[in-house]
Amino acid sequence: MADSANVNRFAHDAQSRITATTIGMDALRPIMHFQVWMLRMWADSIERFAGNYEKALDETATITEEKSAKQRAA
Repeated sequence: MADSANVNRFAHDAQSRITATTIGMDALRPIMHFQVWMLRMWADSIERFAGNYEKALDETATITEEKSAKQRAA
């Protein structure tokens, strides 16, 4: 009799842990989605910054080359 009570208690405890884990994962899901969204926004901002930086660097190089060409021509 005592063995069946222990088995039932063990099964109930296992089911409770599974339920608690499921509830915990359901609670974490929106937080994880928000973190992924923030990382994507951060990565997009870095990519835009890198593109703008490269564009400005190219423009500066072009202006410098034009000035050097004008000075050599003069």
